[in-house]
Amino acid sequence: LLMENITELKSLMATPKNIVLTSHRNPDGDAIGSTLALYHFLARQGHHVRMIVPSDFPANLSWMSGIENILVYDDDPESVADLFEHQDIVFCLDFNAIDRIDKVGQLFIDKAEITKVMIDHHLFPEPFPDFVLSDTSASSTCELVFRFIELLGQLDQVDVIIGECILTGILTDTGSFKYSTSSKLFKIVAQLLERGVDDYKLQDLIFNSMKEKHLRLLGHCLNRRMEILDEYNTGIIVLTKEDYARFDIKRGDTEGIVNYLLKMRHIKMAAFIMEQPTIVKISLRSKGDFSVQEIAQKYFRGGGHKNASGGASFIGLRPTVRKFKEILPDYKEKLNQA
Repeated sequence: LLMENITELKSLMATPKNIVLTSHRNPDGDAIGSTLALYHFLARQGHHVRMIVPSDFPANLSWMSGIENILVYDDDPESVADLFEHQDIVFCLDFNAIDRIDKVGQLFIDKAEITKVMIDHHLFPEPFPDFVLSDTSASSTCELVFRFIELLGQLDQVDVIIGECILTGILTDTGSFKYSTSSKLFKIVAQLLERGVDDYKLQDLIFNSMKEKHLRLLGHCLNRRMEILDEYNTGIIVLTKEDYARFDIKRGDTEGIVNYLLKMRHIKMAAFIMEQPTIVKISLRSKGDFSVQEIAQKYFRGGGHKNASGGASFIGLRPTVRKFKEILPDYKEKLNQA
């Protein structure tokens, strides 16, 4: 792993700085975990650190140490805008393009006096930062934050608090070590456990916090909204506006549902299509070598990873479902490969 000008960044951070950490809209465990891990680490080095996300974080992460200090742009845009008037460094965590942080990006992108650092594992990072730590083979941005601290020669700073933040992002982005794993990753996790991080406790806090409505929604999706297209080894779940009203679906309530389709051995691609007030969202997952990133980018103005991507459509729910089905014949051969 190489950050080309790490020595330059090290010397820049040798004296206390005003630093902002920011991550993407609809932040997940990796976004929040990497932000908080770096927050605790940098604060201990004497820096003045603030954290900003464009929109609110999931409730199942509210136990994390320091999370109450994260500013949410949607809740208080004026305070966030003022904050950028006196910053030295911005760390961009878990996103590769400035539009992933919406209006927050406009607050600092044109300010030449603010040094921009990107730590991320998504494909095709935009060239806006001054310093980049990017590795698309990494399981998560949290893994890269650990390796960043290692590059700085400060691994002795990783204690239980920082370790819990890092392991949270690793657990959520790998689906509890189901995807994007490597021997390198397990060596990092071993070091976290050696430092006293309780992986069982974290799994319980992160994954066993569903409400009754979440289970009922899951049952509804699988029983009433699932369609299996055996010819293409593909499964689809479609949620309507009526479903949103009936189950009082809020941000984060549908997290993970798309993965249930992949529990069938022959299913290679899963699509979760959701009708929201002004937009239709599509979430894509796949197994093995089949890339959903290409589909998300080419047809749904989106992107992401090879096996997990998302996008959007502005043509309404039924036309979007029809459009998705119409592209399947182009991928039939790849979807039917063993």
